[in-house]
Amino acid sequence: MIKNDSGVKSATGLTGSGSRDWIVQRFGAVVLSIYTIVLLGFFLTHGDVQFIEWSAFMNSLPMRLLSIVAIIALAGHAWVGLWTVLTDYVKSGGLRLILQALMVAAILVYVFWGIMIFWGNGFGAIAV
Repeated sequence: MIKNDSGVKSATGLTGSGSRDWIVQRFGAVVLSIYTIVLLGFFLTHGDVQFIEWSAFMNSLPMRLLSIVAIIALAGHAWVGLWTVLTDYVKSGGLRLILQALMVAAILVYVFWGIMIFWGNGFGAIAV
């Protein structure tokens, strides 16, 4: 907790500034919107998509990079949003700390899982 000049304690979110947190959340929303439009465009232009087409599209370098950026943007977006909700609605400091720790753990698991999916050997492998 940081004390400001008025003596009031304020807890900060992801970046330590409400303005920067707002920008992180809006940037995340824009990136996720672009990602959704790209995926929607792929499905609208390819009709009946087979696994080979989908795999080739998702394994292309631009989609892998966009997917990683989208995963990171989603993590930042989720952190700021959930931190705000927990700060506003969970008044017990101990419970809020536990919930925030679980939230951070879940977000980190999802980020690393996403990286493993897009940059590991698993996505393009075909199970027979």
